[in-house]
Amino acid sequence: MNRRPLVTWQLFLRTASLQRKRAVLTIAAITWGTVSILLLLAFGQGLKEQLIRGRRGMGENIAVVWAGSTSKVWQGLPTGRPIRLRLEDIGFLRARMPDVKIVGEMTDWSALMTWGKKTLNEPVTASNWQFGEVRNHFPQRGGRFIDPLDEKLKRRVVFLGDHLAEEIFGKIDPVGKVLTIDSLPYMVIGVMQHKIQMGSYGPPDENHAVVPITTFAAQQSRRRLNDIVLKVTRPERMADAVGRLRHALAAKYRFDPSDEQAISVWNTVKNSEIMRNITLGIQLFLGLMGALTLFIGGIGVANIMYAVVKEKTREIGVQMALGARRAWITGPIVMQGLIYTLVGGATGTIISVILVALIGFIPTTGNQALEFLGKPQLSWPIAAATAVILGMIGTAAGYFPARRAASVDPAESLRYE
Repeated sequence: MNRRPLVTWQLFLRTASLQRKRAVLTIAAITWGTVSILLLLAFGQGLKEQLIRGRRGMGENIAVVWAGSTSKVWQGLPTGRPIRLRLEDIGFLRARMPDVKIVGEMTDWSALMTWGKKTLNEPVTASNWQFGEVRNHFPQRGGRFIDPLDEKLKRRVVFLGDHLAEEIFGKIDPVGKVLTIDSLPYMVIGVMQHKIQMGSYGPPDENHAVVPITTFAAQQSRRRLNDIVLKVTRPERMADAVGRLRHALAAKYRFDPSDEQAISVWNTVKNSEIMRNITLGIQLFLGLMGALTLFIGGIGVANIMYAVVKEKTREIGVQMALGARRAWITGPIVMQGLIYTLVGGATGTIISVILVALIGFIPTTGNQALEFLGKPQLSWPIAAATAVILGMIGTAAGYFPARRAASVDPAESLRYE
């Protein structure tokens, strides 16, 4: 029977029992390093997910199109010609781009809204029924968004942002109530679910009302659009969709398709790529800070192992002079570094899990700073990678001192002071 592992383990336990304070301090250093790296990366992951959620709040894979004035001569026509998007352009573009969701927007920036004794001046956006899906206007339970029949029949119905609904109706459920907008009665059909929104080309969605574009156009005797919003199924299709839209409008209004002042486009897909790079940079920075902390802990373990070897030089010499095998010398030292590191890593992981869970109970609703930061999310792949790194640090911290111990000349070690 091979008794080497048992002997190695017994030697490790004897050494650890004689150096309890040193063992505790070593484990504490590794624990602190583990907690630091896991919490830093957890906050980085939480911030990343919150930024992605906020970016999606305005709508995912969308582009917003505004009309301006021509800046290039085209087919004999001069520069400076105004381009005006109109209601019929929605159907015109849909016919030529059936694979892209397209909606138009008309906006009244200061509509008079009255309910009971309360009157407010708030923005109203008029759009197509697909606007809810394009711009992520999801209704709260008990309500709905504008549907195709509302648009077709020009119904006077309104969908409210959650903050606007609270300002007007307070704690009362507004669905089914009649809200007067510019002296005309509108039935409230839904309230938007609360969402985090980063970026906007108008008032925040929570602060405005949405009505059918056909209703608004008929009541205001208006055909001109403020903008057009298009949504593609995948980000890689956006460039092609924008190009086709430019050529379609250029053919209708007779301007150079490359004239960016005639038609300006806010491509949110490009913004998403920039945001991903920013969040990746934040995560790398936080990970680097945590890794440096962990590395310092590993150096501490290595220093302790070297100190152990130095203190036990005479003892090691005696053991080797009496015929001790190299494995009996190196094994306990390697095991000591590895066990200290793994115990510290496991303790740090448990503490991190508890702290992340406790932080998750902190309410963030209504606090913009906390909503922006999001809640830390502990990544198990990162935790597993940290465990692997800790194992490597522990093995290296024990191996090199062990190799030095095994190379000690018994005669020299017996003379060592």
